[in-house]
Amino acid sequence: MNKLTVHERIRQLDKQTVRKGILSFEQKLAQLPGSVSGEELDKLCPLIHKFVDGAYVREIFMPKGTLLTSKIHKICHPYFVLKGDCSVLTDEGIVRIKAPYSGITQPGTKRILYIHEDTVWITVHVTKHKDLDQIEEEIIAKDFDGVLPTPEEIKLLREG
Repeated sequence: MNKLTVHERIRQLDKQTVRKGILSFEQKLAQLPGSVSGEELDKLCPLIHKFVDGAYVREIFMPKGTLLTSKIHKICHPYFVLKGDCSVLTDEGIVRIKAPYSGITQPGTKRILYIHEDTVWITVHVTKHKDLDQIEEEIIAKDFDGVLPTPEEIKLLREG
């Protein structure tokens, strides 16, 4: 009997099913003993904010052994893993990322990450704002309904 890997099973599911699963996992993770959020999470995984003309650069440090979820990204942007090793699950499947690494986050991406080694992850966002609340409103969706369609999805809509 041929057993499918977790990655293969995820690839067979539709995006909505995986997204619901990630949200469900996030809720269960928040209820586990030892789970952290808010200021505790900020201390565990500190952020560094940098601003340049027309862009916001966000750097996060995630310590070895951490299991966490990302926010839901509204817009396409680059990311860079400068240090570390982590496993990442999205609605596209599972990938093991080892620094140095760069990639592109697509709209609607929400990740579950397990950090194998201390990791430094940087994202770059095009924005005219310098206020973090305004930036978050612009780049982060509260739910998957708030995600902007990708150029490919717009093309499919136009083609009928």
